[in-house]
Amino acid sequence: MDISPDSILYAVLAFSWVEYLWEAYIGSRQRHIYRTRTTVPAELEGIMKKETFDKARIYSLDKAQFSAVQGVFSQVVSTALMWFYGMKIFWDLAGEVATDETYRSMLFVFYYNIFSHVIGIPFSVYSVFVLEERHGFNKMTVPFYVKDQIKKLILGQAITLPLVAAIIKIIYWGGDFFFVYLWFFVLVFTIFMMIVYPEFIAPLFDKYQPLPEGGLRTKIEELAASIDFPLYKLFVVEGSKRSSHSNAYFYGFFKFKRIVLFDTLLEESEREKLKTEEDKAAEEEKQKDMSEEETAKREEERQKGCDTPEILAVLAHELGHWSLNHVLKNIIISEIHIFLMFALFGYLYNLQPLYTAFGFPDSRPVLIGLMVILQFVTAPYNAVLDFAMTALSRRFEFQADAFAVSHGRAAQLRTALVKLNNDNLGFPIYDWLFSAWHHSHPPLLERMAALDGDDKKEN
Repeated sequence: MDISPDSILYAVLAFSWVEYLWEAYIGSRQRHIYRTRTTVPAELEGIMKKETFDKARIYSLDKAQFSAVQGVFSQVVSTALMWFYGMKIFWDLAGEVATDETYRSMLFVFYYNIFSHVIGIPFSVYSVFVLEERHGFNKMTVPFYVKDQIKKLILGQAITLPLVAAIIKIIYWGGDFFFVYLWFFVLVFTIFMMIVYPEFIAPLFDKYQPLPEGGLRTKIEELAASIDFPLYKLFVVEGSKRSSHSNAYFYGFFKFKRIVLFDTLLEESEREKLKTEEDKAAEEEKQKDMSEEETAKREEERQKGCDTPEILAVLAHELGHWSLNHVLKNIIISEIHIFLMFALFGYLYNLQPLYTAFGFPDSRPVLIGLMVILQFVTAPYNAVLDFAMTALSRRFEFQADAFAVSHGRAAQLRTALVKLNNDNLGFPIYDWLFSAWHHSHPPLLERMAALDGDDKKEN
């Protein structure tokens, strides 16, 4: 294939900037919405207070402006790394310590990850301790945050570096059809991580405990049994030590399904059941020294959460994903995509101009070829695929909502969505283009309209 390295680099840079400018454009459309839409939508009158609406608007605008600044920084850094052959710089640094390609590749990834982590810390700190703190969501202390970051960094390297070594070995060992073996290895590794992560890794960061016996647990077990969901365990995760945002999800294979509720999803009465005597005593002691403002915030936190029927409606939606095989469909699509990417890599990875374009005129390191092809060469395809997957995810969300409606949960799901939106300060109005491009979950007003339509069909 007769193609110049310069034309490859310019094409990659051009698409990178086209994609960035597109993101900046639709982001500006949404920021305009935040600035100008200052009235509660008619659909939410009476169920969303003007005060909550205004808080959500300001919070969303702050996040959008922060994201815009972070986007500029990321684009400048990525452009500089490409233009000044950043990969070659890290590769040469790794070469000062190791000459074997496998070990050199592992060091390259380690240096690259450290660099990415370090330049990302200021944005992470600002996001947690300024932006989220300002709007009442951050619950992390500085020591908790530091330990969290250290654990993430160490664990990330412990998983990534052996994975890099295995990939390189498979590529060299596999011959002309190495991409088939590589795909199979990644498939097995993905399934392994889906089993291991929630059982052994996630508890390193957050506390998981069984949902206590009581009305809520009984009702959830009855809901699961009514649709033959093989519920194995039921947990509550202590997400409130990080943030007051709330969520729920399920995971697991075959007959070993687990449901996990964030403690912030529960009402205060249910949250109290999770606390030990030591927790209650510490909280009482802390309340003695609270200012009036802190007491008011604490009382506001107590009002958050969903009641039992609303939690059941949220779980009916989540179990709808299971019943409709959405998880399996996403896994199949993902694995087909990965196989095609590896096959393309197998076809292109011997092309020297791809390496020369990024500063490697006399060598073809496997890892560099993998990064160049999967990250840069396929960038236009990945952008289209991401949009298609976002559209598919929205469709799945509407289907899961319809599933909950078919099980008589329409009214409760509707109120739960409004509560969760209000508790999380979600802004309900979105530019259609921004929403279509970014939202894998439909915005509140779209879901409410669809719920009303589904409910009418059922009745």
